[in-house]
Amino acid sequence: MWLNLSSIFRTLSHDPSVRAVVLTGSGDRAFTAGLDVQAASEGGTLTGAGPSDTARKANGIRRHILEFQSCITDLEKCEKPVIAVLHGVSFGLALDMSLACDIRVATSDARISVKEVDIGIAADIGTLSRLPHSVGNLSWVKDVALSARIFGAEEALRVGLVSSVYKDKKEAVDGALKLAALIASKSPVATLGTKEIINYSRDKPIVDGLNYTAVWNAAMLQTQDVKDAMLSGLQKRTPKFSKL
Repeated sequence: MWLNLSSIFRTLSHDPSVRAVVLTGSGDRAFTAGLDVQAASEGGTLTGAGPSDTARKANGIRRHILEFQSCITDLEKCEKPVIAVLHGVSFGLALDMSLACDIRVATSDARISVKEVDIGIAADIGTLSRLPHSVGNLSWVKDVALSARIFGAEEALRVGLVSSVYKDKKEAVDGALKLAALIASKSPVATLGTKEIINYSRDKPIVDGLNYTAVWNAAMLQTQDVKDAMLSGLQKRTPKFSKL
């Protein structure tokens, strides 16, 4: 599934017809329940199968984890803004995936959990690295990550994990699509640059972010989109931007 997810988002990233993406789980029951524990215990990394030499076994597991991490990071690397709709059961990989998205919204019935300690592992696909940057409250991050307790949409909204909460999945998807349509109406050059600069600056000192912004915009300001946007404001009309 995660290999297919990577392939899909790499395709969406470079598809000139796509300007924003909404990610949900299929059906109403869950965004995702996380790892299929039974399948994982019957084959693969968690079974302990493979070389008997500890170093070689560890290196195989490391490669597996890095590949899995890379696939989820492809959501973050997608050039198009990605909106995640957390609904119903949203455990484990639900957070890994949604934290790699740009915007998160939730339904009032969302049940969210950093579930990995309940199966004896530290979350290793991105949650422990991205969650502290997303909520800015390390005490709360350790609370939910160490306890694996289930928390709801209102708590997620309070700490800033999601930006809005909707009554049910239909309303949440409708809201996410309206936001996606609004984003899609903007200059694709501008949305690409905005996402890129925010993500770059997240892990860097302010001066590094400013320098990167200057270098980025030295090229990206040389676009017809800037002229079209400015003229549309003066002429009180809706601008139309070409595909990127």
